[in-house]
Amino acid sequence: MPDVSPIDSLLEHLKISRGFDFTGYKRTTLERRIAKRMAQVGMEDHLVYRDHLELDPDEFAHLFNTILINVTSFFRDPQVWEHVRDEVIPALLGVLGPDEPIRVWSAGCSSGQEPYTVAMLLAEALGLEQFQARVKIYATDVDDEALTEARAAVYTDEQVQGVPPELLERYFVHQDRSHVVRKDVRRVVIFGRNDLVQDAPISRIDLLTCRNTLMYFNAETQARILKRLHFGLASHGVLLLGKSEMLITHSDLFVAGDLKRRLFRPVPNGGERISEAPPASGPAVQLGEGAAIRDLAFDSAPVAQVVLDDRDHVIAINRQARTLFGLAPADLGRPLRDLELSYRPADLRSNLELAATERRSVGLGLVTHVMPSGERRTLDVSVTPVSREDETGGAAIAFADVTLHQQLRAELESSKTELENAYEELQSTVEELETTNEELQSTNEELETTNEELQSTNEELETINGELQQR
Repeated sequence: MPDVSPIDSLLEHLKISRGFDFTGYKRTTLERRIAKRMAQVGMEDHLVYRDHLELDPDEFAHLFNTILINVTSFFRDPQVWEHVRDEVIPALLGVLGPDEPIRVWSAGCSSGQEPYTVAMLLAEALGLEQFQARVKIYATDVDDEALTEARAAVYTDEQVQGVPPELLERYFVHQDRSHVVRKDVRRVVIFGRNDLVQDAPISRIDLLTCRNTLMYFNAETQARILKRLHFGLASHGVLLLGKSEMLITHSDLFVAGDLKRRLFRPVPNGGERISEAPPASGPAVQLGEGAAIRDLAFDSAPVAQVVLDDRDHVIAINRQARTLFGLAPADLGRPLRDLELSYRPADLRSNLELAATERRSVGLGLVTHVMPSGERRTLDVSVTPVSREDETGGAAIAFADVTLHQQLRAELESSKTELENAYEELQSTVEELETTNEELQSTNEELETTNEELQSTNEELETINGELQQR
């Protein structure tokens, strides 16, 4: 086994410990930037620096920032953005319908200046109301610190120097020597982590900006990234690259729309090389895998399903059906009438005839199925004819397990009944309290009357007493 160089050992450590693969970056650039960071911490040996990374996890962030130089600014290369404003955006709006969404992807967005630049141009072209209703800008990067800064959208006077004064006034709020992008603009921009080398691309994109990002990768990795970007673009989409990125060797994927300004358009079908598009982990899947994926989706479906041919022979049973009814692969090809399933938990044969005759789905309603363990399940059964052109080609039988739903419904009804009873008791108690209150009021009135009579009697007695004393 050949010896691993110290820098390769360091890169492997970064890949395993942090999940980021730097091996696709240009080797000379990578070595130079790692050496720069090592010099900053006073180290010359890669293995010693690797030990330093293990002891100080925060060091990774510093190394990461050194490798990924986040050089960006608002309206960087003004002539390019003037062309985007005057030509690219009007052309895209002409292709899209008046209510269609506009999807933008800023790949390698760094601290957010580029996606906010696009946002301001689209807001100017559409008006703020349409901008908020139609536009979604996906801004991605691998640098979590840069993404945090981008989400905050707070920039210094120096950072906003490239923003035209009228746009600075319109789309920023001035706060304590800084400028904050307006909230209604920030809401349209969605920031997230995406590794262009490994992660799946965002799809159906109308405008994709990936400026001065490809230049950091070697040719092989650039080719892989470009296939992902090609996959992500809509057929009418536009790719905007940086000044040093030409795509001369990728004419099977992109054609130049404006080479001077690095604007490219996708070649339909990408030169027919679909099988080389993003790997299985991404959204693009090789066409030859379609049947296998379809079968896997059927087998993994949460609803138990059995499919019959035009002679009512079983031709497919998914996993849920096998578990629920104790069916096995050996039952494939057998007539349904030979299986207990044909009459238990519900009569399927007569309903199959009805579905075939009327060419419509037939619902059997809720039925109870007793599992081998004795557990009772409630199933909602339906039979659907499968038509091939004008002929009935078989049927699909679905058994939706609604046990939990029924239990919750029963509990809800029970709770509702208890609540109604409690309400009735409460009403009865209120009525009793009202009656008692009326009785108390009546008693109080009687007491007041008696008290008045006593007072009158007392006054009479005092009068009589006074008369007696005078005698």
